[in-house]
Amino acid sequence: MHLEIKDLSKTYANGVRALKSVSLTISQGMFGLLGPNGAGKSSLMRTIATLQEADSGSVRLTGTTNENLNVLTQKDAVRRLLGYLPQEFGVYPRVTAEAMLDHIASLKGIANSGERKQIVEGLLQKVNLYEVRKKNLGTYSGGMKQRFGIAQALIGSPRLIIVDEPTAGLDPAERNRFHNLLSEIGENTIVILSTHIVEDVTNLCSDMAIICLGEVVATGNPTDLVNELTGKIWQKSVEKSEIATYRQTHRIISTQLKGGKTRLHAYSDLPLVNFDPVAPDLEDVYFAKITEKMDVVTV
Repeated sequence: MHLEIKDLSKTYANGVRALKSVSLTISQGMFGLLGPNGAGKSSLMRTIATLQEADSGSVRLTGTTNENLNVLTQKDAVRRLLGYLPQEFGVYPRVTAEAMLDHIASLKGIANSGERKQIVEGLLQKVNLYEVRKKNLGTYSGGMKQRFGIAQALIGSPRLIIVDEPTAGLDPAERNRFHNLLSEIGENTIVILSTHIVEDVTNLCSDMAIICLGEVVATGNPTDLVNELTGKIWQKSVEKSEIATYRQTHRIISTQLKGGKTRLHAYSDLPLVNFDPVAPDLEDVYFAKITEKMDVVTV
């Protein structure tokens, strides 16, 4: 199964051009969509999730039982195959997780009460909420609410799952639990993970894209993208007051405070005087692509 996105564009009424001819091919498994806040990730996710219209372009889901679904026009058919966890979602604080999932399952067309009960119990066990299924959702922690969000997204055995910034605000333990859950889900379906947290994509995804200012600036396997930067990332520790000077003479892609000094990462095809070579990682790929795009727009 594949999700084929071609030349997708969206401009809002206020003039903000959120998507600019976005083209992506997303296959079964975990797909990471990286980008800064305001890059267009949520606009793309909402369009794929049939929650907003595109101005132009096409989105098709191939390899389903209907063989070739037009996501932009066959919305009801797509929704039957879709699980969606938005960046922000509300819960009814005085309703139990068990009752809420049963209600959502009913809305998704699962009419048999016995079947709903079996599905709900299985999902609550899957997301490790079965022991607290009788508690009101308003008593849940942030991580528990996120796991409940995944449970509701999994109702109906969706073939396409979209999760938008799912680990933002979670503590390290909850993030690890969420990673394990997403990895398990991604074995048998398309899972699109939209995030600005590079580590999430590093840990979870076999394919990815970076989006900036509404445009795709990189696609590929994370390891391959990192390997493309081998021998091109250089590091130096400087005083904070020196950063501006180095920015004028070098292509600085990131800065990080370390041991009281600022550690610079610079991009260069050739060795840099007084800089040390450093093995690149996906964060370097991210910052290199984002700063390159920003520099082009600024010039």
